[in-house]
Amino acid sequence: MVSFLIFGSLGLGLIAWILAIVNLIRYKNNRHQHWATFSTLSVAACAVALYFPLVYSSHLVNIGDLSALMDTIATITSAAAILLIVTLILNGLTLVLYRNHTKK
Repeated sequence: MVSFLIFGSLGLGLIAWILAIVNLIRYKNNRHQHWATFSTLSVAACAVALYFPLVYSSHLVNIGDLSALMDTIATITSAAAILLIVTLILNGLTLVLYRNHTKK
């Protein structure tokens, strides 16, 4: 269960970034359909990726392994912040580009 949560979080975080980057590449290649779907899926993957470390932390509390929680919480917090910030920047950039495109 623990490895599923860790690798699932990493995988979904990468998927969130890849979907946003694919969306930006599609804009550059003049493929403007379904951009909102890609952005929505990117943010959803980020949300689930952020949920998995919460489940892992809850598991550590439930089994009483507070030393493991104290050892990992700083890394989990930093990784979550990086994932969230990069995902929001990539999807925000996508939103600005596509919004400006539809105004023309």
